[in-house]
Amino acid sequence: MPAATPVLLVSDHVAGAVHLLTLPDGSVAGRLTGRHLSEHAGFLALPGGRVACVDDRRGELLVLDPFAEQLVERTVPVAVPAEHLACDPSGRRLAVTTGLGKNSEPWSDLLTVVDLATGEAARVRTRAGEPGVTVLGGGDPLVVLRHREPGALAVHRFADLLGAPPGCPRVVPHAVLALPDDGHGDAYVPGPELVFAATSEGVHRARRTGDALTAEAVVPWGSSARGWYLRFDTRRQALWTTLRGGDPDPLRWPEWSNQAWRHELGTGRTLLTELGPGLVFRLALARRHTAFSRIHPDGDELILLDADGAARRFPLPGMDGAPRRGGTPWEGVQRRAVAASPGSDWIAVTRGGHGEVHIVDAETGQEAARPRLSTPLHHGGHLVLRVRNDGADGDPVGR
Repeated sequence: MPAATPVLLVSDHVAGAVHLLTLPDGSVAGRLTGRHLSEHAGFLALPGGRVACVDDRRGELLVLDPFAEQLVERTVPVAVPAEHLACDPSGRRLAVTTGLGKNSEPWSDLLTVVDLATGEAARVRTRAGEPGVTVLGGGDPLVVLRHREPGALAVHRFADLLGAPPGCPRVVPHAVLALPDDGHGDAYVPGPELVFAATSEGVHRARRTGDALTAEAVVPWGSSARGWYLRFDTRRQALWTTLRGGDPDPLRWPEWSNQAWRHELGTGRTLLTELGPGLVFRLALARRHTAFSRIHPDGDELILLDADGAARRFPLPGMDGAPRRGGTPWEGVQRRAVAASPGSDWIAVTRGGHGEVHIVDAETGQEAARPRLSTPLHHGGHLVLRVRNDGADGDPVGR
């Protein structure tokens, strides 16, 4: 497949299928079956257009190369249910945390580390919860776990974890930096070696100093709402999230407020853009736009923000089984997933339950294709869009 060809991996984690599509026509170029990928851990961009993800049923890390003749490049056994997935800037060393899965409370404390160059892997015990993870590069890579209740950034040497004896021994952090108890959302910027964690207070920032972290000033939200998700924008050198406000009761979801939050790392400027009420989940970063899907009983839409924060809105057809007033947006309902690549102007957004993917040109807002897949994409599925050398691997945290 030519290097400049955009490709889209579409996971139906309920049906256990992964579809490979070429863009913009949406032609199916490949398919995996019997693969139930972790929607929560998401997809991790690796160098060369490759992608890492976790099969939660088989307990395997998958390395996929959508540009090669064989889609599956490698599999490595890992502990599940996968909570978060990250790698070092080289894409060689990976870490997978475990947590909740389909359970009402976190129960697993296992962490898996993998060296793709040597094939080595090890599992250790850390602390039960819903830990986020980043893997810092350099001569001695570090694994930083973001814990909750009590909140902390726990620092481990990657080499120590990989060299742990069999039997999943308990490990003690090399260094600890305190956080508030409600952390949720992680980012890592490799150049300045900065780690970010979202809490109700704002975005906590820490810089690597040797084998430890030093706290820096907290970045305020600039709003009464907060973000639950962080993403590093490699092209614009900025952090992104969606601020969700209003009554946290899930039954009140149609009234939730949503703001796009962008913090420029170079200038320190923060920009807020109103997105509208309802459910806004993950975002996607294209070459010159940032994409959001918004679900609401009065109508769904795709929202595209340009570099100046100006928003364009495009209606999306409704979903059978969409979240309704009086119900929650999480249990037994259809949702949407959105994907983009910093090396492309194409946006992909799913229509959960219908097996459809809208392929949209961010420059014109025109839909180029709407392929219907052989599985329904229950819960909206999950997507990743890659161009072989798009630079997406500059964000080494799974999404």
